[in-house]
Amino acid sequence: MDILKKIKTGRVYFDGGYGTMLQQYGLAAGELTEVWNITHADTVTNLHYDYLAAGSDIISANTFGANSIKYSGDGDFSLEKVIAAAIQNARSAIARLGDGSERFVALDIGPTGRLLKPFGDLDFEEAVEIFAQTVRLGVKYGADLILIETMNDSYETKAAVLAAKENSNLPIFVTNAYDESGKLVTGATPAAMVAMLEGLGVDALGINCSLGPQKMLPVVEEILRCSSTPVIVNPNAGMPSLVDGRTVFECGTAEFAETMTQIAQKGATILGGCCGTTPEHIREMRRATENISFSLPSYKNRTVISSYAQCVEFGRRPVIIGERINPTGKSAFKQALRDNNMAYILNEGVTQQDAGAEVLDVNVGLPEIDEADFLLRAVRELQAVTSLPLQIDTSNKCAMEQAVRAYNGKPLINSVDGKQSSMDAVFPIAKKYGGAIIALTLDENGIPDDADGRVAIAERIIAEAKKYGIDRRDIIVDPLAMTVSTDTASAGVTLECIKRLSAAGINTSLGVSNISYGLPSRMIVNSTFFTMAMNCGLKAAIVNPRSREMMDAYHAYCVLVGLDGNCMDYIKYATEHEPSADIKPTEVSADNGTALHQAIVRGLREVASASAGALLTDTQPLEVINNFIIPALDEIGIAFEQKKAFLPQLLMSAEAAQSAFDKVKESFLTSGTARERKFKIVLATVKGDIHDIGKNIVKVLLENYDYEVIDLGKDVDPEIIVSTAESESAPLVGLSGLMTTSLESMENTIKLLRERVPNCRVVVGGAVLTQKYADMIGADKYAKDAMETVRYAEQLHSSHI
Repeated sequence: MDILKKIKTGRVYFDGGYGTMLQQYGLAAGELTEVWNITHADTVTNLHYDYLAAGSDIISANTFGANSIKYSGDGDFSLEKVIAAAIQNARSAIARLGDGSERFVALDIGPTGRLLKPFGDLDFEEAVEIFAQTVRLGVKYGADLILIETMNDSYETKAAVLAAKENSNLPIFVTNAYDESGKLVTGATPAAMVAMLEGLGVDALGINCSLGPQKMLPVVEEILRCSSTPVIVNPNAGMPSLVDGRTVFECGTAEFAETMTQIAQKGATILGGCCGTTPEHIREMRRATENISFSLPSYKNRTVISSYAQCVEFGRRPVIIGERINPTGKSAFKQALRDNNMAYILNEGVTQQDAGAEVLDVNVGLPEIDEADFLLRAVRELQAVTSLPLQIDTSNKCAMEQAVRAYNGKPLINSVDGKQSSMDAVFPIAKKYGGAIIALTLDENGIPDDADGRVAIAERIIAEAKKYGIDRRDIIVDPLAMTVSTDTASAGVTLECIKRLSAAGINTSLGVSNISYGLPSRMIVNSTFFTMAMNCGLKAAIVNPRSREMMDAYHAYCVLVGLDGNCMDYIKYATEHEPSADIKPTEVSADNGTALHQAIVRGLREVASASAGALLTDTQPLEVINNFIIPALDEIGIAFEQKKAFLPQLLMSAEAAQSAFDKVKESFLTSGTARERKFKIVLATVKGDIHDIGKNIVKVLLENYDYEVIDLGKDVDPEIIVSTAESESAPLVGLSGLMTTSLESMENTIKLLRERVPNCRVVVGGAVLTQKYADMIGADKYAKDAMETVRYAEQLHSSHI
């Protein structure tokens, strides 16, 4: 029996936390865990054996950090030698067990430690290749499956999954690390991750690390609500603390087993542990859960798409798809495409989001531009400034594949039609990368005049999609609205199609405004037809969300059919907009200060730069900083702290602020005045840890608040940190660490700082840290996120003024 059959017939058990166990066996602070596959092969093999004896069905090869960034050479500890030894150690442990039971070896793949573009410096395709090198070696040396784990970024997760799909035929299991807010650090909800991962076709998905089992329960419940795929739960043994100089975890074996019993009863079918979980944790968990009745997750008939942060579901309340990023009939938009004016497109995106769009259609098809290149850039840039899912709208299949591949989430693909050539081109793209698909009811013979013909095409498209393994829930049919000015019966045909498709459980979408083409006062016809279509069961509409008539019709309909609980959305909408007035876009205006503030909050770099330049013509540089840039950063920072904005938005706002600062610097140079910066801050990821995402985010924000940051990088020896703090007379040092195995290095660094730079303050942060642990190792401040570090620096700065 292979692992895919096994997970479908009974509960399966993973192992526990290798890094924390190897620390108990002597892994030194800053020592690379994977090197022990070669230097301490017996110890690693014995640990595998202990987990197997405790009841683990799957053991993870000691390859969590084995990638070409960390192991780039060809010496004794090359990437190939480390992975080969890791898998051999696991195989040796299984052979020693000798009981004839089926056990499996997972190639364990963790994050690279770098943030992907546009928020970091790692290109998406470079990330795919980094993971691909590890995957190819895992296949070569005999792994049974691939475990992609502890991923806290949806985009890096997608890169790793694509690498696994493109370089192996092995089963793919994925677990993400959610924080206490129930989201990934880059903002993704469990529903968004389930949408993307099921779209990509992974074999099992779930959660690991960061939290203990009790705190994982809400996330587990949300994953189980959404997932039709077997669910994995591998918690930490609670959070770490320092006892007698050793890192220990708070959750004992009995408590761990008790909570894992609840998790199994809720429906998770693949269980294990992460940091701090010992073989005894696994033994007690298996003993407590193995006789709980087993059943696979039920099929969830959910039509969903997602962005890096959120999920949109089709099927109940109609979904508003913003139509404005499309050159059809829009001369200004066409000119923006010719001028390579991305700022215009981004402004269309954010203003449609403000007006109530839930999805943005993105069409940049214009004969005189390179559509594939422009669409790819537009998708990437839009995803940097809006968290809305995108509808990738193109008939150019090359452009479609590039954009869908690079998309962060599960997109809506517009479109396929009933022509065989169209289905042959589009369905492989949708199957490989995941995506819901708009299906147009036309074929080689054109658009049928009656509902029977259009419904038949829809059914044929759905049947053909099934051959590719694409579920009917991922097909959204567009029955096509034809203009009534040339055929007054056309509206009735479209409405009849919507009724029949809806009755068959098929979701529908429509480009509503086509119905009135060639008529005067088109919004009268559009809004009435929109209401009629929704009443027939329309589930999505491509409309202008800035049209008051269309949004009036939408909100009134939702109230009248009971889709707006307590009329709250209608009340909010009605009180925010004047009667009979279109919803105005926010643009750069004569009030340059307001425009600058809004551009920074929205993350619009070019608008921020232009607004700052205009403002500086009659405003002193320091006033621009203190009265406009810093307040805007404060606003987005507060939104981030309140979980109303997420990391990508925070970083893009910082970039926009930096573009404004660049204009201010030019003004200082022109005037010959000097700009006095705040104090120096030393930042470093501690020895033994190559993950510097958190540290880099802190750096960006501190520099925006005018601090001079000395960034020492990652895997930094305590002596280098301390000597830099001494030589630079820095009043603050920031230490970052993601791995539990690096916490000892953090403690040693703080001890050395206390000895040699006693007046220097220390702020610490990282996924495995808590206030309690920070207190135990002598830190002055524990920062749960990047903005809290900024707030602490500002507090120190104020006290020194």
